[in-house]
Amino acid sequence: MSINIKPLGDRIVVEAAPAETKTASGLYIPETAQEKPQHGTIVAAGPGKYAEQTGNLIPLSVKEGDKVLYGKFAGQEITIDGKSYLIMRESDIYATV
Repeated sequence: MSINIKPLGDRIVVEAAPAETKTASGLYIPETAQEKPQHGTIVAAGPGKYAEQTGNLIPLSVKEGDKVLYGKFAGQEITIDGKSYLIMRESDIYATV
């Protein structure tokens, strides 16, 4: 599950869950109508961020392997070895599942 990338600061790398291709009633959704997923799995995480006044490292509250919910427009898409990932800040995460 780990990739060869190490995010800096409070950034994380998320592998988005696949988009839904079928509705609950069994109808297939064409690719043009599929919504961008808003949940995924963390595959890499940075060390955390430094406090401005004290300079102490504040570790992240999430770790590799956590399943997270994030905003629709959160993160920057990147492609590594033909696979798409999102790089985002920890503050872009709404919740862990």
